[in-house]
Formats: sequence, C-alpha cells, structure tokens
Amino acid sequence: MLRTELHCHNVYSNGHVGDLEPPFDSNVTINEQLEKSFESKLDILFVTNHNTLDGFKQITEYKNNHEKFSNLEIYPAVEITTDKEAHVLVYGLHDEIKPNQSIDEILDAAKSQDAVTIAPHPFSLVDALRDDSLKCDLFEVFNSSSVDIYSNKKAEIFAKENNLSTTVGSDSHISSTIGRCTNMIDAQNNLDDVIYAMKKGKISIEKTEYITRSEVLEHIRYKIENSKEYIDQYVKEFYPKYFCLFNTMYKSYMFTKKSLVWDIVFRIALFGLRRISYKINFEGYDPYVFRTRDIPTITKMIF
Repeated sequence: MLRTELHCHNVYSNGHVGDLEPPFDSNVTINEQLEKSFESKLDILFVTNHNTLDGFKQITEYKNNHEKFSNLEIYPAVEITTDKEAHVLVYGLHDEIKPNQSIDEILDAAKSQDAVTIAPHPFSLVDALRDDSLKCDLFEVFNSSSVDIYSNKKAEIFAKENNLSTTVGSDSHISSTIGRCTNMIDAQNNLDDVIYAMKKGKISIEKTEYITRSEVLEHIRYKIENSKEYIDQYVKEFYPKYFCLFNTMYKSYMFTKKSLVWDIVFRIALFGLRRISYKINFEGYDPYVFRTRDIPTITKMIF
C-alpha cells in the first residue's frame, strides 16, 4: 500500500492558472516540496500544477540527485481548466493537454494517453465540475482547501448516491499542507501499475484534514502581494465602478497586512462564503453565480 499525495502545486504552477486567475498560484519550491513529502512519509507524489507539466522534469532531477528522497517516486500529473472555468485532474500523461476545452475533449485527450482522471473539489463555488464529475474515473470527496465545508459535505452525499470511487486531496499551495490529505494505492511503485490500480479503484482514503486559518491567510497574502497588476486589470474589466475602492483597500492592506483587522475581514468573508455554499449546494441556488461576477447578486445570497 503506497501513501500518496494526489493534489498539490509548486512554483511552476505560477503563470499557468489562466487569464481569470491571479498568476501567482503557489510559493512552494522544489526543495520545500520534497522535504515536506519526506517528512510526511509519502511513497508517491503527484504534482498537479495548473495547465502545465512544467516542474515535473526539474523536481525529478532534483530528487534523483539527493539520496535522501530515494524512496519517494514522483509521477506526472496536471490540473486542467475547462472552457467553463472548472478543473479536472489528469494523472500519468506524457504530453500536455490544452486547457479551455470542453470537459469531454479534455477527457478524450487524457484517454488517448491512457491517463486517469479525477474530479477535484467537485462542488466548490468557482471551479467545480459538479454533475460532470461523473465523467471522470475518480471523485475527490474531500478537499483540504474547501474551507466553506459545505462543498465537501455535498461531495460526500453525491459520492454515496452515485457509488463513486473516491479520493481526497490536500490541494496544497503552501509547503505546510503537503500530505494534509493522503490516499493509499494498492500497487507496485511504478507508473504503469499505479495508474492501472487507480483505474481499477484500488485506492483508499488514509487521512483527511482541513487547512488551518493561518495557512489560508498565508496563501492569500502570497497571491495578493504579488498580483497588483492582475488585480488592477481584473477590477477594471469586471468591476470598473469599484476600482478606486479596491485600489484603496489594496494600499491599506500592504501597509497593515499583519493587523488583526484583516483577520476579522477574513472571518467575515468566510462566514459569507459558507452561507453562499450552503445555499448553492443544499438549497438549489444558481451554482454558477460567481461566474457572473455580479457583486450585488452575490452579496444578497449571504443574507
């Protein structure tokens, strides 16, 4: 049984997330990722950077040059964005698959490479496949970064109703959360056998645990501090009337980012996020409301 991390990112994910997402996705270096994997006693590490295999060759070469990591195997994987802004994980591929295609086109491309697919955070608020998750080989029933909680609860119910083969994902973007959620794969530790075992459902959940508030804030700080140009362009395109407000808030944040005020702001935002997630996942509200980028409509859902 091989302890496996199925969902994590590193610095090579930066710049590949897509035009509608901040370009800075993860601050995890190769060395940090390997050290944390070693500490977590992982047998297998799949690095699932967004829309790119960049980093796979580099981390493999680094690992091979350091005897300390000899018991860890690293295999190719990628998290691909569909034309509807949803994500799908692909494992064991050899060539990159073009993003911004339909889910069916992406899954066909994965099948042509004899790869295996997982529906990640299937009921999250922004990048979920939702019912299209049924088209994937496996189903991520718990995502450590889904701190709204209700998207994971919905995934658990959906998996039971549809008798799905399930996995869990750390969805790690900072080093401390690597190995936060782990799976056990019943296979020999080579790529062909591991992919075969995944396709046959010879995989079980070992551990689940949520990312902490301080870890969420660490990731948010990293993205905000490096994304001013992106934030300006995004606000000008989708919220031009609020540009001055966003700009003032950003400047205030940069001068007071360690203030307790921002912790309070985060708690309020999390409360709102959970309210919206409950309404979408359990009360039948529009699951694609965030794609409209209509602040008044989104705000009304909190109350």
